[in-house]
Amino acid sequence: MSITAERKQELITEHARGEGDTGSPEVQVAILTDRITTLTEHFKGHHKDNHSRRGLLMMVNKRRSLLDYLKKKDAARYAEIIAKLGLRK
Repeated sequence: MSITAERKQELITEHARGEGDTGSPEVQVAILTDRITTLTEHFKGHHKDNHSRRGLLMMVNKRRSLLDYLKKKDAARYAEIIAKLGLRK
């Protein structure tokens, strides 16, 4: 259900703002989005896994908070990450 270390490193290098950046909101949102996608696939076969569903909801809320923060701080970075990850329709 979690992502591999290699996949996580790919996401970090793809969304990092600079060298060694692992904690920027863009990186955190990208990692959370990948984990949310993985869990969503998991629920297609495991409908009654309510414990993991709670974790999914916590991740979605965390991502929403990070996106709200980014929108408040820098709208251009917010729009860029939304477009890059395809979060809004």
